[in-house]
Formats: sequence, C-alpha cells, structure tokens
Amino acid sequence: MRSGVEDCRAVSADRPASIPPGLVVELSRAKVKPGAEAEADRWMRMLNDRLDECVATLDRERMAIEIVFRLRENGEDYLYWVTVKGQGGAGLDPDLPIDRDHIEAGRRAKEPGWVEAQPQVLLLPDPVREAVLSWALRGRGQADDSLPFDT
Repeated sequence: MRSGVEDCRAVSADRPASIPPGLVVELSRAKVKPGAEAEADRWMRMLNDRLDECVATLDRERMAIEIVFRLRENGEDYLYWVTVKGQGGAGLDPDLPIDRDHIEAGRRAKEPGWVEAQPQVLLLPDPVREAVLSWALRGRGQADDSLPFDT
C-alpha cells in the first residue's frame, strides 16, 4: 500500500536464492517533507485508525506482509516500507476511499519517489514461509511485478 512508487522492481537479475520465484521483497525509504512531520503523524494515524480498510486492500495487492517504520536521523524524518508480496499484485486504486486518502496523505507528507534497497536474504521458518507463499502466490503463475501507481 505504498504511496508514490517510482520504480518498485527491488528484485534484480541477481535474485537471492532465498527469495522464491514470484515473491517480491522490498525495503523502500521516503523522506518526510521538511515541516510536514505533523502531516506524516496524521497519515500514519489514519492508516492505524482505518486498519480494517487497509487490510482489506492486501488481497488484491497480493501483499503478505506490509510494515511501516519511521526514523528520525540527522534532524530529518524518513518512512520505511517493508513489503513481502506476490508479483503482479494490484497497486493503489484511487477509486477506493482508503487508497485515495492514502495517496493524498503521501503527497502532502513525503517527498516524491522512493529509495529502494536490494534484498540480500529472506529467512523464514517453514510454517511462516508456507503461510507467506500460500497467500502471496496463490493461484498464480509468473507475472510482471510492476505496479501501476506513482506520484
């Protein structure tokens, strides 16, 4: 449910062997706009307050895990999105109220674009691995991992 992804192809041709085919593992960072810290607070509060709506979007996104962290470093705020999902999941849908509000809050709170880290290893115990793969890859063949949204 990230807002404003420029290029979310975090898995390169050097895909780690620990990441199964069809699974996309991402760590993305966005800088909170200077002076928009209160807006970022409202954004994260909105996502928490509307948790059921957010979780309802995960199925179409093929999202197995989505975690948002916030870090203040050298006087600047950053938001970090950690996602584990199946390739080919849907992006944000501006026709859905929660996605529309999420996109708009992101535009107000963060600078455009994302910095993408390259995954190196994915460690999951068998029961968790089975649950993640059965959710993220259910009923799917290989698909393109590009997402149709941007700010």
